[in-house]
Amino acid sequence: MEIKNNKNRNIHRDWINSVIKKDEISRYLDKGKDFINDNEIWEKIYKNNNPDKIKIRDIMDKSLEIKTLNPDETASLINLKDNDLWEEIYDLAGKIKRKVYDNRIVTFAPLYCSNLCVNNCLYCSFRYDNKEQVPKRLSIEEVKKETEVLAGVIGHKRIISVYGEHPSSDAKYIADTIRAIYEVNVKTKNGYGQIRRVNINAAPMSIDDFRMLKEIGIGTYQVFQETYHHETYKRVHPEGTLKGHYLWRLYSHHRAMEAGVDDVAIGALFGLYDWRFEVMGLLYHSIELERKFNGVGPHTISFPRLEPAANAPLSENSKYKVSDEDFKKLIAVLRLSVPYTGMILTARESAEIRREILPIGITQTDASTRIGIGSYSDTYNKQDSDRQQFILGDTRSLDEFVRELSEMGYITSFCTAGYRCGRTGEHIMGLLKCGKEGHMCKLNAILTFREWLDDFASEETKKIGLELLKKEIEETKRKLPLSYDKLIEYYKRTENGERDLYF
Repeated sequence: MEIKNNKNRNIHRDWINSVIKKDEISRYLDKGKDFINDNEIWEKIYKNNNPDKIKIRDIMDKSLEIKTLNPDETASLINLKDNDLWEEIYDLAGKIKRKVYDNRIVTFAPLYCSNLCVNNCLYCSFRYDNKEQVPKRLSIEEVKKETEVLAGVIGHKRIISVYGEHPSSDAKYIADTIRAIYEVNVKTKNGYGQIRRVNINAAPMSIDDFRMLKEIGIGTYQVFQETYHHETYKRVHPEGTLKGHYLWRLYSHHRAMEAGVDDVAIGALFGLYDWRFEVMGLLYHSIELERKFNGVGPHTISFPRLEPAANAPLSENSKYKVSDEDFKKLIAVLRLSVPYTGMILTARESAEIRREILPIGITQTDASTRIGIGSYSDTYNKQDSDRQQFILGDTRSLDEFVRELSEMGYITSFCTAGYRCGRTGEHIMGLLKCGKEGHMCKLNAILTFREWLDDFASEETKKIGLELLKKEIEETKRKLPLSYDKLIEYYKRTENGERDLYF
């Protein structure tokens, strides 16, 4: 339904003032200070300039053991100038990914439920000063219509639902949309389509709100700090707005995990500040979560680059824009620094960039993405600046993307079984760090990929996908002989139309 987006922030002042719970910040501080020390980060970067090859190779060996790097080690990688060693690091990043996650690539789609926002971020077209943005919040019926397309036409099994920060899209609305998404069940060519995992990208909340979402069945909770640099954060998020409160946002993952949310996702918007600092910030954030929550770090890390956004001049004029070369480096550094985590490369990037970056450690990516409010069930097929947050770089269909992944030797995984079997949080961290989770997930990837090929793929994509599955099944016979017979049983049942079989 359409909602009038009143630009008078005083109307929402009481709500804004009620959101932040100071005691849900102070409880996590260390002697009144947060875990991001700007001066310390720059000292680490400068101190570890010109690292020698022996040091770099020792760091690489540690990463291959799936151990989180310390700040000095990450700073050394950031400062590396040797081009030959960079090529070795790119190769190692791919090896680490395969060791932890095998050759799977998980796909998902974003579902934008609301673009109403009380904030005024200088880089975002959803900012309340943008009078050209069409304000909208999906009704529950509209959410279901969007989900029917995502689950019944395109074939996604997991989505990330996205919300602006506004009283009309509070935790209760988020809970209602999650329920609605899970309720959708659509008949397909040979089976049925449904969303089995709803992750959310939403503004920071209180512990009580997170508990409510946990009970509803939230998947991963994702929120990005945008920039870890205190001064830059203050500059791009105007004072007096909810998002202008650095600490409330910084400790949102702590509150989610204290509330029982098993998996949280972090990220930075690269281009707001120096990429080297942001990489260090993401590492410090990972270390902090591991320290506070029994070794459980971020489930995923994202690294979107600043993209053009309507009536948001900073999105095109930032002096910190990241080049393609540095983008590739920062992703490799993150893969080595936090080797167990999932890494998300989004459709912000062009098809060419995604093709180049995927081999150096990516585990998840979106496809068939539309980021306008209500744009999946709408008939339009273009990018409209007045209805979406930024401009996408890769608008290919899921079928096209899956076909390319298969040609590259990657199996597309639609698996969500681990989350429903309790392989989350502390449990999954242990499996990831010892390299066992990849084997279990490969079995489920084979089954869900066969599901998708039968229900949604074009003939060309299905042919290529089935050839890949033959190789994957043969590999399973060699590497996981004890699971082979059960896999074949489940595979045949899937061929015959059964759905959602998993290990």
